[in-house]
Amino acid sequence: MGAGCSSSSSSSLTLSLSSPNYHYSPSSTLHPKSPSNFIISPSNHTFYSQFLKSSTNSPPKCRSSSIHEIKTNKSTNPLKTAMSNPHTIDSELLQKLVHDALVWSSLHGLVVGDRSVERSGSVPGVGMVHAPIALLPNSFPEVQWNQACELAPVFNELVDRVSLDGNFLQDTLSRTKKVDAFTSRLLDIHSRMLQIGKKEDIRLGLHRSDYMLDEKTNLLLQIELNTISCSFSGLSCLVSELHRSLLSQYKKPLGLDSQKVPINTSASKFAEVLAKAWTEYSNPSAVVMVVVQPGERNIPELINTHNVTSIRKTLAEIDAQGKILSDGTLQVDGETVAVIYFRAGYAPTDYPSESEWKARLLMEESSAIKCPSISYHLTGTKKVQQELAKPNVLERFLENKDDIAKLRGCFAGLWSLDDSDAVKNAIQQPGAYVMKPQREGGGNNIYGDFVKETLLRLQKEGSEEEAAYILMQRIFPTVFPTVLVRDGICYKEHAVSELGIFSAYLRNKETVLSNEQCGYLMRTKVSSSNEGGVAAGFAVLDSLYLT
Repeated sequence: MGAGCSSSSSSSLTLSLSSPNYHYSPSSTLHPKSPSNFIISPSNHTFYSQFLKSSTNSPPKCRSSSIHEIKTNKSTNPLKTAMSNPHTIDSELLQKLVHDALVWSSLHGLVVGDRSVERSGSVPGVGMVHAPIALLPNSFPEVQWNQACELAPVFNELVDRVSLDGNFLQDTLSRTKKVDAFTSRLLDIHSRMLQIGKKEDIRLGLHRSDYMLDEKTNLLLQIELNTISCSFSGLSCLVSELHRSLLSQYKKPLGLDSQKVPINTSASKFAEVLAKAWTEYSNPSAVVMVVVQPGERNIPELINTHNVTSIRKTLAEIDAQGKILSDGTLQVDGETVAVIYFRAGYAPTDYPSESEWKARLLMEESSAIKCPSISYHLTGTKKVQQELAKPNVLERFLENKDDIAKLRGCFAGLWSLDDSDAVKNAIQQPGAYVMKPQREGGGNNIYGDFVKETLLRLQKEGSEEEAAYILMQRIFPTVFPTVLVRDGICYKEHAVSELGIFSAYLRNKETVLSNEQCGYLMRTKVSSSNEGGVAAGFAVLDSLYLT
């Protein structure tokens, strides 16, 4: 996979992309137009109910959950148990591992803003805490790992092909448009681009495809494909470095091979492709613009390696300061914009007024390279995902039969609420399904008895609200013992994991400049939690140990 996560000594623009409303790890005072090698370190806003606050002066401690408490035995052979059951690792060794993990995190920037510190995020360097992590990597089959990596360029190509079919996107989301105001506004912008014949010669996508390994079938099944604001490319590569370091340092007592933790290149690869896109724009004085939320507390680390200038603007600021020149060039606050990266703009709350929507339309109408464009954004919606899973739909976009078979092999069951048989089954067996709305980020899905209640309500009301949802087969991954570390305290938990594969796609007219897998994100959460997502407070960052 090449070099690992880049640092200040690397030769590439490092951009760790995250979702809005995380805390950055501030390391220096920002200038709004600084040369950019920016590392964005997201944190969490909420904590597991199991995770209790510790005293800042307390030494590392480890707690077992009351349900799964396991007593350690110093005579246990760690070689046989470190991966199969880390709960049985000798308590003294466990405390050393936690201590060294916390030290490593502090020294290498695996840190996030601490919300308990008032000035954290607003004053650079003040109020830091280590990112929530798994102490040791998660065992994962190498066969399925290779499968996920091989799927990445195929999904990139699929996104690009689907995004070019304006009629497909409009038709697929037509019913959703009637009941979902946010999707409706996005479709209006997309429709406007179709009307004026707007073409994107340079097409840039930074994506993440998320999977779970189903325990019953042993199949790697896709949860969703993210085409906007894919999070944690920066911190994820640091976690893999941390785990490789711990396994190397404690090779004798753990008996684990650090080389079985894949090197993670997500940050440096994403940065490399962004720099390539900037180069393709062919204007050395132009900037990369990152669209952020108002009052953003995230502060990036800026290191001048690619000599690319970056600016950060809210949608409202873009509306107030932006204009399009006669040749299509976008200027914001006097700066020519070559590349736009959306860290904001994927949620309805990002558009509190017409000003924000005007800014989104302005950017789409310009010649700046959008990541994502409106068509890429819509391609990542749940409804499009469900439509692509229907028989014979992939053949509309792809010719290679092997690629089509690979994609279909990872599709979980997906149904429209128009499917009466699927709805009937979901009412009878709600635990086997998940209801998903057209929303990004954790905390939006419907599980268990709430699936039944929602479906019955929609049937009773007879409204078209059902078009805002899809039904998805619920995936049941293997539950495994693990040690999670948050706020300086480790917890022995039983957990499940979700693998995200980062990928990048860049095309200038007919020439594909980049189409590759870029790294990975492993998120681990307690098995009792339905929802996922580190940002939503349900998961911690993890890495892989290939078996």
